[in-house]
Amino acid sequence: MAFAFHPCVTINKRFVLLGVVLALFALPAFAQVTDAEYQRLQDRIEDLQAKLAAVNKSVNQQGEQIPDLKDKLDKTALQTSTLSQDLQVTKTTADKKISEVKDTTDLHNTNIQQLQSQVQDLLTKLAAANAALSQQGAQLGPLKDKVDKTEQEAAALNTDLTTTKANTEKKYADVRDSTALSINISWTLITGYIVMFMQAGFALVETGFTRAKNACHTMMMNFMVYTIAMLGFWVCGFAIQFGGTGDASGDIPHSVSTVSSLGPNVAAVLNSELGFTVGGQYFGLLGNAGYFLHGASLDAGIFTLFLFQMVFMDTAATIPTGSMAERWKFLSFSIFSFFVGAFIYPVFGNWVWGGGWLAAMGKNWGLGHGHVDFAGSSVVHMVGGVMAIVGSKMIGPRIGKYNADGTPNAIPGHNIPMALLGTFILAFGWFGFNPGSTLASTDTQIGIIATNTMLASAGGAVAAMIIAWVRLGKPDASFSANGMLAGLVAITAPCAFVDAWAAVLLGAIAGILAYYSVFFFEEKLKIDDPVGAISVHFTNGFWGVISLGIFANGTYGDGWNGVPGKVTGLIYGDYKQLIAEFIGACTNIVWVGLSTFVILYIIGKLVGNRVSAEDEVAGLDIPEMGALGYSNHT
Repeated sequence: MAFAFHPCVTINKRFVLLGVVLALFALPAFAQVTDAEYQRLQDRIEDLQAKLAAVNKSVNQQGEQIPDLKDKLDKTALQTSTLSQDLQVTKTTADKKISEVKDTTDLHNTNIQQLQSQVQDLLTKLAAANAALSQQGAQLGPLKDKVDKTEQEAAALNTDLTTTKANTEKKYADVRDSTALSINISWTLITGYIVMFMQAGFALVETGFTRAKNACHTMMMNFMVYTIAMLGFWVCGFAIQFGGTGDASGDIPHSVSTVSSLGPNVAAVLNSELGFTVGGQYFGLLGNAGYFLHGASLDAGIFTLFLFQMVFMDTAATIPTGSMAERWKFLSFSIFSFFVGAFIYPVFGNWVWGGGWLAAMGKNWGLGHGHVDFAGSSVVHMVGGVMAIVGSKMIGPRIGKYNADGTPNAIPGHNIPMALLGTFILAFGWFGFNPGSTLASTDTQIGIIATNTMLASAGGAVAAMIIAWVRLGKPDASFSANGMLAGLVAITAPCAFVDAWAAVLLGAIAGILAYYSVFFFEEKLKIDDPVGAISVHFTNGFWGVISLGIFANGTYGDGWNGVPGKVTGLIYGDYKQLIAEFIGACTNIVWVGLSTFVILYIIGKLVGNRVSAEDEVAGLDIPEMGALGYSNHT
């Protein structure tokens, strides 16, 4: 075999031959070896020969693989040639890019040399500037002192400016608050004057709807109720109604309604509410500050509140003079009027407007915002209406009103134009009554209140006229007038809380209620009401607060009676407000009815409540007043 093809095979053969030669050279040396030793060496040679055969076999096997290795080598040589060509192309491309980079580098080097030159120039200039600064350094000390002094002066000026700004803002706030207070006081006073003029309207309505022989007596009651009830309100009525309105401090506030628009002294002085505590909740009953407007009460805001609330009270006190006209003894009227201003009206007024327990039903029991009555459907008109019901029932009907079988007779008034003129005056007065109850001209809700008031009066008058026209065949003037007044009474409670459509609707309902209510009280309850005061003020005072509980739209009254959120009625999601209104109205009937009965009963026992039959038939002008209302009337 040709072993020279593989280096490893050649080396193995050489080692084998060398081993054989060495063995041959060694044989003479072994001639004298013993047989045993010879045999051992012979075995060794045979072993070596076997291994040589194995080596030759391996060489033969590897020789068979040499052609395959040669093919692989040729293939590798071809790939190497291809790679060499690719390498040459890559080298050419790289040389080109290297040349481009070298050109770019040369350009950058040129730019760097230019920048270095510019930097060197700047360093030279900087050195010159430093030299100049060194020369000016001696002058910087005084300049620094001046700067420090200027900074100190600026700081002092800034402090003065801050102080001046704070003082200016405080003065501005004081002027703003003072201006707002002055405007609110002026607004409340002017609207109070308008409400006071309603007394003339009541006098004309009641006198026009009664007979001429009682004109002077009826006018005199409307005239004197203003003064007599005012004195009762001055003595203690105002203190009872509003004496606790500012009592809202401490762990358990005693009031949920504070009059803030007329200045801080209102709450500071009128701060004593009497009542009781149950389960950590206070139930106010009576105010206890502001008697006789004395001492610390000498404040413009408090006096303004007194004037405005006094004319409201007087409206309530006037209502019974219509229902009890033509038979009420003047002395009894005078005594009763004092107690209306001093006690009956103020107690219920405290419960609703003075922060008392009815106002607190929202905070204490979760019933809406408590009993809400914006301008007096219940506080003023229902109070007057309940007094009219009880008084008229106690004093009895006029002579000739009912036949023996109980059927009523119509007793027409003597001057319908006078009554209609009085109705117009009352309608005008309501523009003071309702918007004025904001006690603040800064409350822009007054525009909504005034418009709703006007719309409700129209709805009431038109509805009453239509129902009378349908039922009686003529558009009766007295029913139309009372329909307007009924709409005004009904809108008094909800005027700030309802939409225009609701104002018209509830006014129209009021006009219809007034019509049917007249016949109910006259025919069913046998109560003689010459002017329809009960139907106007009681029936629609009740309807007014109920309508608030139904139609209040949730756009006004946030925080009313200490309850967060705006006043919302049944159809807008708060049925509890309707419950509060109903409770307040029923409470009014109980309190006013009971207190009126007790006071009139006592007066009746002392001086009598009704004139004699002879005087009533003849007319009360001469027997009671000593003068005729009309000089040509006998």
